Amino acid sequence: MAYLADGHPTQVTFFALGTGVTILLKEISVTPPGIEGGGPNDTTTMRNTAWRTKQPKHLKELGDMSCTFQYDPAVYEQILSILNVNGVVRVEFADGSDLEFYGWLNNFTPGECTEGSMPKATGTVHCSNQDNVGTEVAPDYHAAA
Repeated sequence: MAYLADGHPTQVTFFALGTGVTILLKEISVTPPGIEGGGPNDTTTMRNTAWRTKQPKHLKELGDMSCTFQYDPAVYEQILSILNVNGVVRVEFADGSDLEFYGWLNNFTPGECTEGSMPKATGTVHCSNQDNVGTEVAPDYHAAA
């Protein structure tokens, strides 16, 4: 297994649909969305006399993504314009792979601004798994070439 060198870049891009705004934020840390199966369905019937029975659910859920970003204060107005706007979110990993999914920036919390250093902020992205007309769209992972 090859380990990544320190300073590996991961980038998060928001394509806010209907706004014409695309924002690229360089992460300091990112926790990509997890995948949840939703737990079991109870399939117990009246004929069961000793055991409850279960089956896995068929629907999966893409969890929230949390990030700590570096950002340029010049794009603060653009960040405000995409808050709660569903669109494509792309996470580009250091190895060249990427994950694209539909979702929206739910919160953007700037940290303390310190002279001589790049401003930082935390954010949470909710995954919608649907485009702006309500069509279900699965997350799309592209392996590194």
